[in-house]
Amino acid sequence: MSYFQEQVIAELKKEHPDCVKDTDLSLPSVLAKINAQTKEQFIIIIDEWDCLFREDKNNAALQKEYINLLRGLFKGAPSGAFLKLAYITGILPIKKYGTQSALNNFREHTMVSPRQMADYIGFTEAEVKALCKEHHMPFEEMQRWYDGYFFEASRHIYCPNSVIEAIDSREFGNYWSQTETYESLLVYIAMDFDGLKQFIVNMLAGQTCSTDVYSFQNDLTSFNSSDDVLTLLIHMGYLAYDNKQKTVFIPNEEVRGAFLRAIKNDG
Repeated sequence: MSYFQEQVIAELKKEHPDCVKDTDLSLPSVLAKINAQTKEQFIIIIDEWDCLFREDKNNAALQKEYINLLRGLFKGAPSGAFLKLAYITGILPIKKYGTQSALNNFREHTMVSPRQMADYIGFTEAEVKALCKEHHMPFEEMQRWYDGYFFEASRHIYCPNSVIEAIDSREFGNYWSQTETYESLLVYIAMDFDGLKQFIVNMLAGQTCSTDVYSFQNDLTSFNSSDDVLTLLIHMGYLAYDNKQKTVFIPNEEVRGAFLRAIKNDG
């Protein structure tokens, strides 16, 4: 975190040499100082904001330091002055501590509740039909393999990578899950909270499973129930969520194959 702040502060010093000193160490303080002297505001974009929580999931000290930096950038009176816009992306929703979000001033769009961003999570059904017609691919088979994510605002959503791979190769197959790690899926299922393995088997048979998605702490270590694991699998794309029925299910044939391999390998 200190190296990250040093590098950004060094760039800001080139743009605002009269505002930034060599002794400045805190990025939020530097942005506040520049704003106070020049009235400039900043747009901050962070891709994969949750990288530390996924790649170094057991380093609680580093994660706390990171969250404190984000708090300084995005929350409080100083940031209200220097911040014009913040846009951050990631697999995990914003980290919670207990039942409270550390950054509750963000509008969150997630796989549980994408709101007006639902159309942009993937290809819509109309887009897939047009692609199938253009490239002479059977829509019904495309639907069986890659449909399944369902949002009230946009209805059916398809994984863009899988659809394009199928069109390019002229062959339906498992493309999306090759970008994920089966090992992580195995670990979560093996925890077997509240009979989780049986829930997975039931969903493989086409059933749905009731789930409370609001207890999840938005990290990869704070698992206390099957609800926590199932909610993570929703955010990772392994499960789809019906917001009306409050149930989860395996979305399509492609993801079903990933679960079948996981269950098989786990005995």
